[in-house]
Amino acid sequence: MTTSNATANKGDQPSGVALTINGLAVNAPAGMTLVEAAWHGGVPRVTGVGCLEGVCGSCRVMLRRGKEVTVGLACQTFVEDNIEVIFLPPASAPQHHYEISDFKDGWDIHARFHKIFPEASRCRHCHGCDKACPKGITVENGVAQAAAGRYREAGETFFECIMCELCDAACPELIAPAHVGLFSRRVTAHFHLRPPNLINRLEELRQACAGTAQKENGDE
Repeated sequence: MTTSNATANKGDQPSGVALTINGLAVNAPAGMTLVEAAWHGGVPRVTGVGCLEGVCGSCRVMLRRGKEVTVGLACQTFVEDNIEVIFLPPASAPQHHYEISDFKDGWDIHARFHKIFPEASRCRHCHGCDKACPKGITVENGVAQAAAGRYREAGETFFECIMCELCDAACPELIAPAHVGLFSRRVTAHFHLRPPNLINRLEELRQACAGTAQKENGDE
């Protein structure tokens, strides 16, 4: 074989990263994200992708590396040799329903939370939600905080949640952690909730003031 023929044959060979997206073989340049690789390879039906910045949570994917199966966001996952990628369908409609405007005061929030999310107290502590979260949120801890009535803390834990709902899909108890976080943020904003220890202390002061006023009126 001449040098020119060898060069030509070498040029005919595909270069880059070989992977599979939605069952189709794709060869993409190194450094591409999975979304870019899907478009580059002409993979059909990869639609509904929004921000491309890891914010909207719409490019959910399941990833297989050998025997390991994980999930992530296609816009912030780079191509790898021999990785298998499946774009997941949009999340289903939420199964936990409530109207935040129906909450008239903060005293029965905890009871209503457990009525809306009865699964929250049955967490298995399997850490599946933590592993699924593409933002590195300690999801399991946030659910525990909400289940204990610490909604402000839970809202802060879920502060960077983008509602991709990969944690929901990973939960064997169907807790819907992303919606637990959303509830915590909504109810905190709705009532501007103070910390529990402050609420208790304020109630003590109100009772003390009421007792003092009653005593003064009796002395008169």
